[in-house]
Amino acid sequence: MKRILLITFILFAAHTINAQVEYSSNSQFLKSAPVFSIDAASYKSSKEGKSRVDFFIQVPYANIQFVKKGSEFLGGYNITLTFYTEDKSRIMFESMWKEKLSSGSFEEANSGDNFNISYKFFDLTPGKYNLKCTVEDSDSRKSSSREFPLNIREIADSLDISDLLLVTDVLKDSLGESIVPNVGRMVTNKTSELSVYLEIYSSKNQQAYIDFTMKDIKNGKDFNQLSPQELRKGINKVIHTFTKTDFVVGDYSILAVLKNSEWKEIKSTEKTFISKIFGVPSGIADLDKAIDQMLYIASPNQLDDIKDSKTYEEKLNRFLAFWQSKKPSQSTEENPVMYEYYRRIDYASKTFKGLGEGWRSDMGMIYVTFGPPNNVDRHPIDAYSKPYEVWEYYEINRSFVFSDNTGFGNYRLVNPDFSRWPGYRY
Repeated sequence: MKRILLITFILFAAHTINAQVEYSSNSQFLKSAPVFSIDAASYKSSKEGKSRVDFFIQVPYANIQFVKKGSEFLGGYNITLTFYTEDKSRIMFESMWKEKLSSGSFEEANSGDNFNISYKFFDLTPGKYNLKCTVEDSDSRKSSSREFPLNIREIADSLDISDLLLVTDVLKDSLGESIVPNVGRMVTNKTSELSVYLEIYSSKNQQAYIDFTMKDIKNGKDFNQLSPQELRKGINKVIHTFTKTDFVVGDYSILAVLKNSEWKEIKSTEKTFISKIFGVPSGIADLDKAIDQMLYIASPNQLDDIKDSKTYEEKLNRFLAFWQSKKPSQSTEENPVMYEYYRRIDYASKTFKGLGEGWRSDMGMIYVTFGPPNNVDRHPIDAYSKPYEVWEYYEINRSFVFSDNTGFGNYRLVNPDFSRWPGYRY
């Protein structure tokens, strides 16, 4: 069940540097701050001197804390959009609203396939802003924020185009066509076609052209398609579909250039997106890095076998085959072992400090291998010792002691005993 929007065409740290690790005895694997996607697009406004900006915020059900009430599971979250001046010196204005969710089962409430899309639009003065979006879970009160520059274009009456919006699906019924926006701006290696939506504004009936270019940024490949347009006076709505796409993991962009009947360039707009591997966590954007991160679950021989692949396709297939072998049930599409492993990698990368990336640190190694500890005993300031922490894992009857010998938050494992190492704990 997806709650989607249809657009119809009418830690306080124990140490000043090292962040506190989550642990299971007090969290019971409660969900962390809600992860969300946001996208925005500028269109011509009915108000003089303004541009209409549409905002879409997508929040997966799996990132929201649901509470059972009667036969239902209820959840919700609060959204705050804060508009700053370009230099962030002052707030222009702020908008807040609530979203309420309900689900009929625990599985539905925790499924990674279910999500909710919020939609708001504002008529704003063209210019450069900074936007901060904050999503707060109504139950846990945990929140996460994203901040990015927002350039609101001034759109002309004579001949101009809106921003691009990536489209997941186009639905048709008796009322016309509706689109489902691709808020996450993400495709996979199995995506066979990709659609974009834009509007063309014209002061008269005339002929024009849109020159679409899809760019594979990493590999430097371009794919061009020309779309002739017979424009009517007013607003012309366009859905253009790229067919026979062949996406690999990486960053992409689509550039739309509007040209008049004399082939003169009038305006252009561009939208970036990413391609990921189908069926793997969305955070994996680099296959080689994802393979390196398998250090704590794959043997050296298994890693060498994957890395020694002669082609990208062969490497990808061996990578997927490894994780397929770890699935607890081959009859289901989801692979919870893979998702939990890379969740730990992502958490360790963001939380722990070391000489390199957080997942490579000693704390990162223990966290990725064994998950959140059952209990953490912290000693950030002791008179006769350097800062240290003790992580306890009751199920394996082990404790791990970390000491910050440098005072810079690089906690190292004290007396590691690899002879009793049980390996990756699912």
